[in-house]
Amino acid sequence: MRSNAEWIRTPNRLSRGLAAAAALSTGMLQAEPQLAPLFGDHLVLQCDKPDPVWGSASPGETVTVTFHGATQTAKAGADGRWLVNIGPFKSTGDSADLVVAGSSSVTLHDVVVGEVWICSGQSNMEFVVDAGNDGYRVNNFAAEVATAKFPLIRQFAVEKTVASEPQRGVKATGWVPASPATVGNFTAVGYFFARDIHKTLGVPVGIILSSWGGTPVESWMSDQARASTSLGSTLDDRWKKALAEWPPERVAQHPAVMAAWVKASEEARAKHVDFNLPWPGFPASETSPNKPGGLFNGMIAPLQPAAIRGFLWYQGESNVGHASEYAELFGSMIKSWRTGFAQGDLPFYFVQLANFGNEYELKDRGWALLREAQAQTLALPATGMAVTADIGIADNIHPRNKQEVGRRLALVARANVYGVPPDFTGPVFSAAAVEGKAIRVHFAHCVELAVHGDRVTSLEVAGSDKVFYPAAGVVEADTLKVSSPDVPEPVAVRYAWTNAPWANLYGDNGLPVVPFRTDTW
Repeated sequence: MRSNAEWIRTPNRLSRGLAAAAALSTGMLQAEPQLAPLFGDHLVLQCDKPDPVWGSASPGETVTVTFHGATQTAKAGADGRWLVNIGPFKSTGDSADLVVAGSSSVTLHDVVVGEVWICSGQSNMEFVVDAGNDGYRVNNFAAEVATAKFPLIRQFAVEKTVASEPQRGVKATGWVPASPATVGNFTAVGYFFARDIHKTLGVPVGIILSSWGGTPVESWMSDQARASTSLGSTLDDRWKKALAEWPPERVAQHPAVMAAWVKASEEARAKHVDFNLPWPGFPASETSPNKPGGLFNGMIAPLQPAAIRGFLWYQGESNVGHASEYAELFGSMIKSWRTGFAQGDLPFYFVQLANFGNEYELKDRGWALLREAQAQTLALPATGMAVTADIGIADNIHPRNKQEVGRRLALVARANVYGVPPDFTGPVFSAAAVEGKAIRVHFAHCVELAVHGDRVTSLEVAGSDKVFYPAAGVVEADTLKVSSPDVPEPVAVRYAWTNAPWANLYGDNGLPVVPFRTDTW
């Protein structure tokens, strides 16, 4: 017997693999035991937790799972499903076979035990180390690829799937160890995070990539999570309206529209000229990745209840137009994912959006509002945020310095999960007080502020008229004194609170000050 994942990634068994995956998703009874697609050669099991292993078989069939001398047995239910919990095991890079036996048996080779993280979101999480063209390669990509000799860092990439109901199986590439031949297709943020954790702890790290560019948070929420919010009916009505605006003939025309946009974009890049034609987006249909709940059903639910250490999330760009909704939706999604994986408050670490757009636009602050909504989610337990407002590219929604993004996420995990003591956050606004014609700002998580450059940029102050003007800032130890000649009686201050701020204020640990505002206007 072979695992579904092995069938799917073996070209001459493709049709058999698709049939097996379909059987798992529809509940068809199997003539012999089948493993869920998550389980295959090079698998990384989560250490220090019981590891669920599951699949399907004939009703009533006994299935035995053996790994590292431990054995667990289960009997398939009336619907053919079976599940065992094996372990927990200590982390080890010494690989072993995992054997599943029933009416026939399968052996998974090169299985290790370490740290497993799910990497999800939209295109900046999907962004790989080297996609083969200059627009989608990380900085210093050639050296990164050449030095990627980490067989204990492994990726399992979920294929893009939209579903109307939670699925039982996924299509995927299977577990792939990192090497110069393979790392180009690894999520860059996930890989650099994993590399840092692997070097720090010396243990295997598995990353499960489940992302889709251009998708909103509501696509990644279960129907129950969406309905539990005050915005459930609003989102449902918005989707119905979108469906009405996309009749079949318009949907049919979309591939040609997208092809034309891609061609124009490539031509502009080749000529090094500005390209301002809006991205056509996805058509609204029952197979659209924008369908509320569609990506949760197809790409997250089938991974449950795998044992994992936590989640990494990079998303939000597609929700900027409705930024005021994001905190509630994102928080509901986090709680529902944790419930589905049934391992308590699993760590959930996310990337605050990078700077993007017009640096001087002060009326449309959708990106700043979205960043603020993300920061509000830190009120949930076991959450953490990597600030990136200082390392984006104003005219590129896909910044290429994914090394630093991964490092900053790893700092959060190292401090809060693995007990490694380095600082993991830059200064965070704590209080502000008016001092004559200036406002003094105080920070938590700060010993001394540092300016990268000759002056603090991206500062604004306003008086009681609520009109903001550019301001200057003077660093005094761990405080910042902000003033503007245009505002003799300041009452509010903002820092890096535009779409594309030039953020250059840091803590003594080299991490950026978290963007903030003191007003609620």
